[in-house]
Amino acid sequence: MTYFTSRDIASIALLAATWGILNSTFAPIFFRMTGLPLLCDLVGFSVLALTVWWTRKLGAVSAVGAIATVINFTLNPGGVHFLGFTAASIIFDAMAYCIGYKRSFRSKLIMTISILAVSIISAAFAGFIIGSFFMAPQALTRWGGVLGWAGLHAIGGFIGGTVGVIIIAALTARGIHKAEEVM
Repeated sequence: MTYFTSRDIASIALLAATWGILNSTFAPIFFRMTGLPLLCDLVGFSVLALTVWWTRKLGAVSAVGAIATVINFTLNPGGVHFLGFTAASIIFDAMAYCIGYKRSFRSKLIMTISILAVSIISAAFAGFIIGSFFMAPQALTRWGGVLGWAGLHAIGGFIGGTVGVIIIAALTARGIHKAEEVM
């Protein structure tokens, strides 16, 4: 028996492509206009929330992050900061696994709390990595250094996690469930 079903692989590919394309296309425009990393986080962590909800398998979120990284580098070769999001997707994957998929999606309240917590923590981790390794120190002083930059990403993780929870709730309300739940 295979670990990832064809549905899992299709969802991983679609969600990774969504993240990689939207991030490399629109996030740089938003960042140049505002100087804020919020659109990167919104797209990324809503996609990761959808991935963990749909697949509920360890490694799926990390695979989405890795594939999105390849797409991002293909479309935006200078976007090395995306490696922070690659690391954050691994953290997201591990944390969601440790919380437990059945526990996380037992009720709307528990799902909201767990997805938001995982999104905020992994986004802050991405911001810390990006601020530590990929940003000029003079750019960081505007936001209070590396920890301020991590805090901005945590806010973006909250926004992205919230969007992910809303999409999951909307899909569930319309009767869309993971295939094994229906059987």
